[in-house]
Amino acid sequence: QVQLVESGGGLVQPGGSLRLSCAASGSLFSIYVMRWYRQAPGKQRDLVAIITNSGNTNCADSVKGRFTISRDNAKNMVYLQMNSLKPEDTAIYFCNAHARETTAWAPNDYWGQGTQVTVSS
Repeated sequence: QVQLVESGGGLVQPGGSLRLSCAASGSLFSIYVMRWYRQAPGKQRDLVAIITNSGNTNCADSVKGRFTISRDNAKNMVYLQMNSLKPEDTAIYFCNAHARETTAWAPNDYWGQGTQVTVSS
């Protein structure tokens, strides 16, 4: 089994910053791609940012220039640095990993429980 645990969410004023972390653990053989998604109340879950195991990244247009995704392969961690936060960034943020377990023949997608980010004055 692979477990993902997010942390770092909270309440922040508009224009503020937060750094989300996601720790992957379990019987990991390899983590290929890690992603951050977010889901606002009443809306679908949207992709925010993606990073490959070689460090290639991409972000949604709505967060480009404000959010940065990074990872530490040695620690099986992925981060999301969020700057210049806006009220419309309010959502539950989920970590996703496309990873292969040591006992599996093929990779699967794994999800964390999510962390709430609220941007409000």
